[in-house]
Amino acid sequence: MDDRSNTIAGWVLAGGIAALGLTIASGMYFHRGEVEKPGYAIQGAEADGAGAVAAVPIGNMMAVADMSKGEAIFKKCVACHTIAQGGANGIGPNLWGTVGKPLGSHAGFAYSDALKSKGGTWTFEALNEWLANPKKYAPGNKMTFAGLGNPEERAAVLLYLNSQGSNIPLPSPVEAAVANAAADEAAPAAGAVEAPKAEEAAAK
Repeated sequence: MDDRSNTIAGWVLAGGIAALGLTIASGMYFHRGEVEKPGYAIQGAEADGAGAVAAVPIGNMMAVADMSKGEAIFKKCVACHTIAQGGANGIGPNLWGTVGKPLGSHAGFAYSDALKSKGGTWTFEALNEWLANPKKYAPGNKMTFAGLGNPEERAAVLLYLNSQGSNIPLPSPVEAAVANAAADEAAPAAGAVEAPKAEEAAAK
């Protein structure tokens, strides 16, 4: 009886060792590493992921945006900002009349060095980039909001911001022909690749 038990135990032990060996060997053979390059390109994808500004011109987005939606979305901002004329600064500056003003210029607010040194004016394009990803627009600024990833929401907020003390002319929508100019320029290059094939077929 003891010999039989020892034999069974031996086979169980041998089976366990064999399974462990196969696991190690298969792990070495089917090595799982990081993908250095995707199998195919994804048009419009950004290397840094979220918060990327849409390729659609801001004028096109604002032409179809809903200001009332922008006012509703702005409620996310009221924990840090006021927007009424003469409103007090909070964690962030008062935003009355922001569109068209120089960056970091609201009186009485202590802006970060990152934003003060950025320079420039709060154009619609600049505000679109800022709202998409504040940290990327001016690294080191004090804004804690992660940003609005949806370009339609950003366009709606910009309409609302402009209505609060700025009222500057909106950027004109870019015509489809202009927006697609890059694609039109790429077309001849593609045709040049196909031309030799056509000539080759004619020769046959």
